[in-house]
This record gives sequence, C-alpha cells and structure tokens, in this order.
Amino acid sequence: MNQSVQDGNRVEQFIPPEGVPISFAIGSIGSRLGAQILDIIFTGILILICAFVIAFTGILPSNVEMMLIVLLGFLVRTPYYILSELIWNGRTLGKKITGIRVINANGRRLTPHQVTARNLMKEVEIFAPMTLLASIATQSGLENALTSAWLLVVVIVPLANRRRQRLGDIIAGTLVVDNPRSVLLSDLALSAIAAADSQPAFEFSPEHLDIYGKYELQTLEDVLRDTTKSRNSVEIAQIVRTITRRIQYPETVKPGQELFFLNEFYRAQREHLESLKLFGTLRENKYHEHTRTEAKRLV
Repeated sequence: MNQSVQDGNRVEQFIPPEGVPISFAIGSIGSRLGAQILDIIFTGILILICAFVIAFTGILPSNVEMMLIVLLGFLVRTPYYILSELIWNGRTLGKKITGIRVINANGRRLTPHQVTARNLMKEVEIFAPMTLLASIATQSGLENALTSAWLLVVVIVPLANRRRQRLGDIIAGTLVVDNPRSVLLSDLALSAIAAADSQPAFEFSPEHLDIYGKYELQTLEDVLRDTTKSRNSVEIAQIVRTITRRIQYPETVKPGQELFFLNEFYRAQREHLESLKLFGTLRENKYHEHTRTEAKRLV
C-alpha cells in the first residue's frame, strides 16, 4: 500500500488479490463533515418521529417513556449507521450525497466487525461529548475541562493524521475515501471489436462473466487505457493469469495474445453487465450475491 499526493488530494494505492493496483483519494474533512451533518439531520428526524409516537400513544408508563426517549438517540443512530454502511457498501445517506465511502484500510472487503467498531466509537467520539456540551451549565469545572479536552483530541486526530482517520477508523482499520464513479466509456469497447478481425476469438460463458462486477470492469478499463500499463507485457500477463484463474477459464492464452484477451473479456463483461441491468440487476463489484441459476435465467 502506497500513499501519494495528486492535485492536492492524498491518494492511497492498494494491490488486491487480482494484482491490479487500485487508487483511492482520501475523503476531505469538508466532505466528511458534510456527510456527518446530513446524517445527524436524518437521524434527528427519525428520533423526533419515534419520540412523538411514544409520547402520543401513551401505551407505556410515564417513567418508561422518559427512559426510552432518552435512549432513542443511541437506539436509532447506531442501527442507522451500521446497517447503512453494511447494506450500501460503506455508505450512509449522508456519504452517498457527499460522494464518499468507508473502505478497509488494507484494501480488502469491508467487514461487519469493522463497520460495527467504527460506528460504536462514533458514540464515544462525537455524540457523548455533544450531549455533555448541551448540559455544560450544570457541570463542574473539572467536567467541563475534561469534555473540552476530549473534543480537542477528537478534532486534532483526523487533522494531524495523514490518512485523515478519526479514532474509530484507526481502531477499526478503515479509511474514508472519495467514492469512485464507474463510467463505462464506449470507445474502448468499440476499439476492441475493431481489433477482433485479426485475432482468434475468445468465448466466455455466463458463468465466466458472472464473477466480476462494474467496479472490476472499470479497473480493467483503466488498465487498458493506460499505455504505460498496457505496454508492460509482464504486468498484462499477470493480470490475464489472475482473471483466467478467477473465472476458471478453460483455454490457454498464448504469449502475445494477452492484451487481445483482456479486450475481448472487457467487451464480453460489459455486454453481460448491461444485459443484467436491463432486468434490474446491478453488479457493483465481485462481492455481489448471485446464483448460477439466476445468471442463466437472466442471460
């Protein structure tokens, strides 16, 4: 894993098991703050609705109602953050709007344990101090000093950290990065089709094409567009070996045919994903849930 700076943005580069380097721009403090404010607004609305329902129905004793209303913040916020990031691959509603997401710091798949750890720490880092600040008039001088010191630490850590990780990210081993947008351009696929007349054809079954998703296709497109990578025969051969092993491709790709194989695979993979999209099935990346029966039915 390497870090660099491009156009003023910090960039982390990972080399996943597929062997193709992937770069992520570290999310800015502004985008993270914007996402947090939006999520606080969304959860605040939910908390108000739940509190109104509890108070309006009157089905619980008054002392139980008050205790439940006090706990609503934790009972609403924690499931919201954890379930959102699990379902939307590291994104909450606020993160989706500001274009950022959470990833595993080692480049592998984000795990439920990491999502849970980072969001439970958010209660300690952010919401507990906010609650204490709200009651600052009733606290002692020592309590106010401790609250201020803790808030100072919470603010300084991501600002002083080169990867802009807050304490929850450091403990969970996660990063917040700009969410890459997968845009599949047409001219690369057309150039691959134009080259097909002079090369032997490679055929791919639905089982071969059902392994990867749009994210991996975008990564392959970046490799094919980058002339420094596409001219590196050793790197291209390694990528071909990784793909053929991953999709269990039965044929052998002969030396000199690797680049054409990647172009053919790109074309077939793109057509496969677009055909699935027509039926309402989106394949964001290789971690999608699928069955071979479903794939055969849709293709």
